Amino acid sequence: MRRWLLVLTMCLPIGTTMASDLPPPVTDAMFEPVTEAEARLGWQLFWDPVLSGNRNISCATCHHPNFATGDGVSLALGEGGIGLGPDRRVDPDNPPEQRIPRNAPALFNLGAAEFTVLFHDGRIEVDETRPSGLRTPLEDEMTAGFANILSAQTMFPVLSQDEMAGHYSENEVSLAVRMGRITGEGGAWDRISQRVAGIDAYRTQFETVYPEIGAGRPIAFTDISNAIAAFIAFEWRSDDALFDAVLRGEAKLDGIAARGQDLFYGEAGCATCHAGSFLTDHGFHAMGQPQIGPGKAERFETHARDIGRMRVTNDPADAYKFRTPSLRNIALTAPYGHAGAFAELDGFVRHHIDPEAGLAAYDAGQAVLAALEGADDLTVLNDADERSAIAEAVEIEAVVLADADIAALVAFLETLTDEAAAKGRFGIPDTVPSGLQVER
Repeated sequence: MRRWLLVLTMCLPIGTTMASDLPPPVTDAMFEPVTEAEARLGWQLFWDPVLSGNRNISCATCHHPNFATGDGVSLALGEGGIGLGPDRRVDPDNPPEQRIPRNAPALFNLGAAEFTVLFHDGRIEVDETRPSGLRTPLEDEMTAGFANILSAQTMFPVLSQDEMAGHYSENEVSLAVRMGRITGEGGAWDRISQRVAGIDAYRTQFETVYPEIGAGRPIAFTDISNAIAAFIAFEWRSDDALFDAVLRGEAKLDGIAARGQDLFYGEAGCATCHAGSFLTDHGFHAMGQPQIGPGKAERFETHARDIGRMRVTNDPADAYKFRTPSLRNIALTAPYGHAGAFAELDGFVRHHIDPEAGLAAYDAGQAVLAALEGADDLTVLNDADERSAIAEAVEIEAVVLADADIAALVAFLETLTDEAAAKGRFGIPDTVPSGLQVER
C-alpha cells in the first residue's frame, strides 16, 4: 500500500488540546442500573470454579484483579494449566492441547450501553432483529433471556474446550458441547445450571434476586449469566482516573502528559479510533498486529493464522481487522494486542504509529508465554507469505514520532489509570458457595 510519513517534533506548545477536542465525561446515564444483591450474587459466581467443566477454572482465572482484569500473559493456558497469571504452568498430569488463541481482554466499563459488540472479532453483537436480541455464533439457537450483550459474552468461555469446558472425555459439560447440545434440556448450559441449583447457598440467593425463581421457576443459565454481567458492570466501572478529572473540568494535565494529550488528540491521530469517553470507536481495524500462538482455527484446520473480523463476516475486506479496545487502565493491562504480542506499552505504541515497519521488525521476545511442549508459536511470523498478508491489510498511514513524543503518549495513557476500579469494589471473596478453591 502507498504510505507517507509525518515527522513530529517537540516544537509545538504544550497544552494546546482544546476542551472541545475532548470527549464528554463518564456519567451514570451511560450505564444500566445494577442492584447490589444481583452484583454480589454474580461476584460469587465469577470466582467459583463450579462453572467450568472440571470444576477447576473460574472466570477470575483469566480475568483477575491482580492483573487489572486480565491475566498478565500473552496467550493463556486454560484447561490443563496450574497457577495464576505469569506463574501459570502446564499440569503435567493433564497438559493442554494448545494455548488459548487470543489475549484475555480487560473488563472495564463493559456495563456501559454503548458497548454493543464484544470479543476481539465482534462475534457477538446487539441485533434487535434476532429473537434473542443478539447475533452470536449460535445463530437462531441462541437462548432468549440474556439481559444484555455483556451477559451473553460472559458465558461463551464455558463452552470452549481450551478455556473452561475441558476435553469431552472428562466431564458431562464438555461432552454436551462435543455433541452439539448447548441449549435446551441436557445441554451444556443446562448442566451447569443444575450444578449451581444444587448448592443451597446459591439457590437461596437466586430466589431472592429473581422473584420468578422464588415463585418456583428453575434457575436458568441466563440467570447465572445475568448475575455475572451485573457484577462485572458494578465491580469494574472505571471513571475516576486523572483523565476523568480533566473531562469533568476538575483538573488539567501539565508537562509530558499534557504533550501526550496534545499528540493523542492531534497530530498522532490516536483519537480517530480511540474516540469517545471510553476511548474506542467500537470498530474494526487492521493494525498489522504480529500473530503468535495457535491462531483462530477449527480443530480440523491446520493453519495458525487469525483473520479476525473476517471469521465473522466472511468478507475479505475484513481480513486481519480486530475490534478497537477501550484504553481505560491501559497502562495496567499488558500484554497488548489480540495475541498479546507486546509486553510493554512503549513497544505497542511504537508499533501502532507504523504497523508495517513494526511487524517487519517484531521480536517475539516481547511476548509473555508459559512453556508448552510442542507449541510452535511463531508459525505465522516465520512464513513470509503469512506475514505479508497481515502487512498488506494495514489500513492506516504511518506517523514517525521522536522518542520524546512516544514517552509523552505513554505518559498521557498513564493518566487513564483508575487504581480503585482496577482493584475492584468487592475484591476477592474468602470463599465461594461451592467450597471450591478461590484463586488468589
